[in-house]
Amino acid sequence: MTHQDTPRAPLPPFTHKDAVQKVRMAEDAWNSRDPAKVALAYTRDTTWRNRDVFLNGRAEVEVFLTDKWAKENGYRLIKEIWAHDGNRIAVRFCYEWHDESGQWFRAYGNENWEFDALGYMAVRHASINDVPIAETDRLFHWPQGSRPDDHPSLTDLGL
Repeated sequence: MTHQDTPRAPLPPFTHKDAVQKVRMAEDAWNSRDPAKVALAYTRDTTWRNRDVFLNGRAEVEVFLTDKWAKENGYRLIKEIWAHDGNRIAVRFCYEWHDESGQWFRAYGNENWEFDALGYMAVRHASINDVPIAETDRLFHWPQGSRPDDHPSLTDLGL
């Protein structure tokens, strides 16, 4: 793959430490809810499957994320590495959000990522299920933005 992007460390092949760092970088970026910033982590011709939506390229990713975060209010996300090998990382995640009526949801999902040699995500497959929850059942209570380093992980929360 050729494009004019500069390397985005860490680069594959990933060590466990590199893969954990890549997962946290993705989590922090998504928690920013900045579609333009998030889209820059992907190759120009990235391919995605997100639930039942298929996307091609950064421009489509940016539009998708803009629409997503316009509907998913109070969005808070935690990602956790599941496995890694070479230029691939498998992730499990949960995020909480509420709709316009105030109904809260916890989304449970798994992602498979494949990176190019420069460290940009070229392929993303995401399977996600939303479960309605009561506001009192929320577990992600930090100010909008990156999850604090001392906040429990998915495993710590029993998720």
